[in-house]
Amino acid sequence: MQQILTMQAGEGMVLAKDVETPEGRVLCGKGTELSPPMIARFLKMDISHVTVEGHPVTVEGEKSLKGELLDIEKRFSKVKKVPPLMFLKKRLMERLVASRKEE
Repeated sequence: MQQILTMQAGEGMVLAKDVETPEGRVLCGKGTELSPPMIARFLKMDISHVTVEGHPVTVEGEKSLKGELLDIEKRFSKVKKVPPLMFLKKRLMERLVASRKEE
């Protein structure tokens, strides 16, 4: 799942979360496929962001899952004999992988 600017939304993208007004009124429910008129309506209503399924928009400088896991490995490379830190490393990697599976 990825939060994107409404102006980056495209036809066929699927909402991963409800789109709500600032007052909390649901405009479109999770699982709705976006259409051009729907996107135009969100923009007209000043809905600045939507959360869509997958990861359809590439953000400059954003790292892949593999790149982020390699960064964690590098950060913990000098403390391989410290069990509490190895536990922390393992948990960080597990959470990162789990969060990306939700995307």
